[in-house]
Amino acid sequence: MLKAVLLDLDNTLVLYDELVFYERYFNNISAFFTDLFPPDEFQERVVRAALSLYMQNGVLNNRDFFMARFLDGHDRGIDAIWHRFEDYYVTEFPKIAVSVEVPNGLHRVLNRLRELDLKLILASNPIFPRPALDARIAWAGIDPDLFSFVTDMETMSHVKPQEAYYRQIATQIGEIPSACLMVGNDRINDLVAAKMGMKTFLATEAEEVDYSSLRLTEDEINLPRDIPPPDIEGPLLDVIDAVEQLIII
Repeated sequence: MLKAVLLDLDNTLVLYDELVFYERYFNNISAFFTDLFPPDEFQERVVRAALSLYMQNGVLNNRDFFMARFLDGHDRGIDAIWHRFEDYYVTEFPKIAVSVEVPNGLHRVLNRLRELDLKLILASNPIFPRPALDARIAWAGIDPDLFSFVTDMETMSHVKPQEAYYRQIATQIGEIPSACLMVGNDRINDLVAAKMGMKTFLATEAEEVDYSSLRLTEDEINLPRDIPPPDIEGPLLDVIDAVEQLIII
């Protein structure tokens, strides 16, 4: 029986041009750190540290793993630099201009899932701290308190598309993977949940994103293979019917 629904955020619950956003994000955050790092060096450090999370072994949380890689070869202390990141995500990150839409029936879907007393998990790739997630949740007009658990970089010690990311969520919420449905738009990052035994729903409102122009991919990252096709595929509004069927199985 279905007990929990995991929901991806970017281009699942809120639709926007991620490439435009990331370009503006890097310009914005680099300016905030310009007294410590030249902009090109800062972006290189952020990208390198973010990519290193794909090799996470779960010993550290994503924040500590990221910061160790980000500061590699730099003499500043982790706490001081992390406080600067925290200040940025609270004060400047929400100011980034983003043109967004929401999928048809978004709030109808969320309200129905809540009526069915399911655990709702915001399963966004945990490469950002919680304030950044809250800001992006707000783009869709969603109350963050709707979610039982939010995967941010301080609560998680794995990232998508690691299978261990989904195992960690199941452990955190106290449910077996087969009692969970993962809803997302990415055929790798989200559908890999099936390899942990979760049901999967591929949301089709958004096109797949090619991050190569932002240097957010590397050849040496081994992406998972043999990912099963989604159990269900369609617009987000179809999640209601999917969930109602899964509840009675």
